[in-house]
Amino acid sequence: MIKHINEKELSTRIALNFKRLAESSYYQINEVFAPETYDWPADKEGRALLAFVSHYKISGEKIPCMTEMLEKLPSKLNEKGYLGTIRSDVILEQQLSGHSWLLRGLCEYYEQFGDKFVLEVIKSITENLFMRTKGLYATYPIDRTEKDEGGVSGNEIGYCNNWLLSSDIGCAFMSVDGLSHVYKITKNEAVKELLDEMIEVYLSIDKVKLRVQTHCTLTAARGMMRMYSVTAEEKYINGAKEIYDLYVNGGGMTYTYQNLNWWNRPDTWTEPCAVVDSLMLALELYKETENEAYRKTAARIYHNGFATLQRDNGGAGTDTLVTEGSPWEYLKARTYEAEFCCSMRLAEGLWYINENKALLYAEIFGKVEKNENGIYLDSDIIYSLPDESLLPYAEETVLVDGMKLTPIVKYYRVPKEIILSAEQKILFR
Repeated sequence: MIKHINEKELSTRIALNFKRLAESSYYQINEVFAPETYDWPADKEGRALLAFVSHYKISGEKIPCMTEMLEKLPSKLNEKGYLGTIRSDVILEQQLSGHSWLLRGLCEYYEQFGDKFVLEVIKSITENLFMRTKGLYATYPIDRTEKDEGGVSGNEIGYCNNWLLSSDIGCAFMSVDGLSHVYKITKNEAVKELLDEMIEVYLSIDKVKLRVQTHCTLTAARGMMRMYSVTAEEKYINGAKEIYDLYVNGGGMTYTYQNLNWWNRPDTWTEPCAVVDSLMLALELYKETENEAYRKTAARIYHNGFATLQRDNGGAGTDTLVTEGSPWEYLKARTYEAEFCCSMRLAEGLWYINENKALLYAEIFGKVEKNENGIYLDSDIIYSLPDESLLPYAEETVLVDGMKLTPIVKYYRVPKEIILSAEQKILFR
């Protein structure tokens, strides 16, 4: 039997996220620009603009801050036309990563409204911040002492070679996403040359050994898919396939179709931004290849991985990891909300899901069985044993091996106080 996306549920998710972004002071014009001391310049601003445009594409309704941001942006740019510190002596990894999101937001806005000022900002960021890094990606430090550094929000961890590095290891290569969108709009061959350099270097890095962040890796792969859609050059889709295979089969994805924030760190947490990326990457690969395995993975990500990432306030937060080597057998909220990144990034994910909902169906056969990893599931749907506080919010329950099991309870339906304390047992060893 086919289980299609519940359109009422999706509409509720979209409305909750819209309300969170439209009404919270954190996303209003007086707060949407991060303080100058914030060490992720353009990151919040870019994700916010991308989120606002994503909701506009869904409903045609403008969140007022979208227009207000662009009116205020000129006063926030430095003399080189981007945000943050101007440094000619070093590459600031987090500055590149943040500006990738700003490029994405600006490019999406330009595609919707054709604003000439926005196009000029896109070009100045590309030329003055990114093009100066050409020829330097081979110097990205990959021989590092193994440390478990970094929180839910990454931080600068020190200098190596000519780089100021981030605990979100590899986040400089997030920029493949933003720059690929610039190339799609401008067809600037110098940008393509820079992208080719970045992609070649990043594909050569042992991401598991380096403990690279899965989010930046999946985001880079989406940029490769965009380059493939524009150029039809096989090297781009081959790179995206390589990353997808590593993520799914090389320890990047959890048993609940969420992500490990970093490879080789199963005691950390999930990140909704990466779960969004994984769904988008899988489905884009399906649309280009018609390989059913990609579509099935994307559907499983939505029906299982998305279950707990969205909270009752419309934002998104991190969960425990349910995977090999993890200390947890249960799924539980780790951080109620990552409002500085994931709540905004969820908007693009919801737009994408809404656009592709017909493809995101799950298969169910009406028989819940335990698999070799100790997980109960009915084909594409994972079943959990929730604690008593979650049962009022659960879908249908089934009795299996003497236990009352239910599909993973969706946290957007559950009050905050329960989200922060409840557990759902997934692994039955």
